Parts: sequence; structure tokens; C-alpha cells
Amino acid sequence: MEREHYVLVHGACHGAWSWYKLKPLLESSGDQVTVLDLAASGINPKKIEDVNTLSDYSEPLLELLASLPPNEKVILVGHSLGGLNIALAMDKFPEKVAVGVFLTAFMPDTQNKPSYVIDQYIARTPATGWLDTQFSLSGSKTSMLFGPKFLSDKLYQLSPTEDLELVKTLTRPSSLFVEDLSKANKFTKDRYGSVPRAFIICEEDLAILSEYQRWMIQNGGISHVEVIKGADHMAMLCKPQELHHSLSQIADKYA
Repeated sequence: MEREHYVLVHGACHGAWSWYKLKPLLESSGDQVTVLDLAASGINPKKIEDVNTLSDYSEPLLELLASLPPNEKVILVGHSLGGLNIALAMDKFPEKVAVGVFLTAFMPDTQNKPSYVIDQYIARTPATGWLDTQFSLSGSKTSMLFGPKFLSDKLYQLSPTEDLELVKTLTRPSSLFVEDLSKANKFTKDRYGSVPRAFIICEEDLAILSEYQRWMIQNGGISHVEVIKGADHMAMLCKPQELHHSLSQIADKYA
């Protein structure tokens, strides 16, 4: 059986640590797994004040793809905000990606500016929906840090208490990079749009609601969709076995 190489990209305020349950599961199937901290995330030494664009934020991922041997293709998995990081990587290195997997993630299209799916999300989310998330002006962008209530009520409501305790100690400020994305060029049809894409819906997600996930699937014209029942926003923590199964289904088809 051919060995797949998964590259797992975390969401906002999180880090490579958020994949700690999924990584050994994938490796136990004989697959190679790379988890990385994006700029100013996890144990990456940069500070969010110095990271002003999605490109800056994605630098560790872009460097990894640039370093791959010529014929190697990876399965790129982006969680939540990580969907934008993998979209950027697919646009820059379409030849390096066998399939881009959007795990309850923001999935841009090729018709609108890159900020479109974030703009739509913000428009549909009442200000009170952010609970105790802290927003502040940082350099040329707005940074954000999820508060304990937002974590427990919107992201981790079905995840083990231990994981909620872990995240409370490990979150770092992040950004949706709306200011940068609203001015950036569209993702291209012949590069980003040429890479197969799959979406994994988390049915009980209270942060990116399943209706919104389905809207992005329709907007992006995605045909391969996996659904994880009973999963909150953090499927890799509350339903790691089911997520492993969904990724295996996708890998069997595209990799």
C-alpha cells in the first residue's frame, strides 16, 4: 500500500499541538504526517504584531511545500482558518498537492476576493456570537484571541474537558487577516482551482455552523463531502477515529 504524506494545518489561535490525537492514528496506518506551527502560533517564535498578511502567517507551510522533492504530492488538511492557508499553498504549489481537505474550514472560491468567505461569515455572526473573544488593532490588522467562554461554548463543547484545559493554556493571538485578504488577488482557477478539493462537515460545530459549511461547499462547487456526526469544531479532538476514517476515504480517492 502506498504511503501518504499528510500535512495538517491548524486554525486560528491554535498550533500543531491540536493534532496530537490524529497524528499517531494516521502514522499507525503507515502514513507520514507533518504538523507545523504557522507564524506566531504554537511555539513559532514570531509575534502576531509582526505578521501582517496571510502570506507572512503561512510562511512555515509555504517553506515546507517548497522543500518537497519534485515528484512528491501531499494531502493538505486545513482546519477552520487553516482553509485559507491551504488555499494559498494550493495556489502557489498546485503540483505539490494531491488533494486539499477543508475540515470545517473557510474555503475560498475563484470568483470573489479571498476575504469573501470571511466577510460572509462575519456578516452572519452577531457581535454577541463572539462571546469573550478579544479583538485589538495590531499593526495593519485586527488581531483576536479566543476567550475561555468562546472556547468552551463554541469550539470545545463536545470535546474532552482535558483538551479544553489544554487549549486554555496554549492559545495565542491570531488574526483573520481581513484587511490583507480584501486587497489580495483572487485565487486562480488554473492553479488553486485545478487541485482536487474535499470538505469534511462537522455537524455539531457551533463556531462555523453546518449550514455555513454547506453554503461554502455549494459556493465552491465541491463534490466530495464527508460528514462527521456528533463532532464539534474540534473534530480532531472529539472524534479523532471518525476523522481518521474520513481522511482515509479522501486519500483512497485522490492520492
